[in-house]
Amino acid sequence: MHDVLRKFINEITTGIIADDEFVHIEKGFFPKLMKRRQFLLHEGAVCKYMAFVVKGALRQYSIDERGNEHIVHFGIEGCWITDRESLLMLRPSKYNIDALEDCELLLTTKEQLSLITDLSLQFLKMSHILDSQHSISFQNRIQASLSYTAEEKVMDLMIRYPSFFNRFPQSMLASYLGLSPETFSRIRKKLLTKQYAF
Repeated sequence: MHDVLRKFINEITTGIIADDEFVHIEKGFFPKLMKRRQFLLHEGAVCKYMAFVVKGALRQYSIDERGNEHIVHFGIEGCWITDRESLLMLRPSKYNIDALEDCELLLTTKEQLSLITDLSLQFLKMSHILDSQHSISFQNRIQASLSYTAEEKVMDLMIRYPSFFNRFPQSMLASYLGLSPETFSRIRKKLLTKQYAF
């Protein structure tokens, strides 16, 4: 499993991490297998781990007072998933994180992350790159949420993450976009009809 993380770091940083440097990273991450529907984090608990997804899929979501789910993030292969605010600030989490498929994860803690970034320049570089990417992605998501029509939201998701449509139920994709399942289904059908018309 650690080889997958090593390959990921090399690809993100466009470098080759040295063996003696990777030893520190390897020590800081431990493998965890999760079955579908198992929880990595429950709302109200303090998040203890940051997870790198080697295989499988997870979702991060909150539940409102009416019992509606609001998905903020899907974590698939090569992604990271955590509640960063809870992990770093030691605050109770507003989110649940559970497995949508059987998963293979590499977990690390706040303390280990701090140690790894002190000992590995490549890991530190990767963290800076990922932080920048996350910031841009978050900004784009806010922009889409505020200004896109429902159809534009679905179309954007189709372009950015086409694999999601074969992997996750429509109800979850609707939740991720802030749409009702009925609206999402209608728009998806309309867009697919348009696509096949060409």
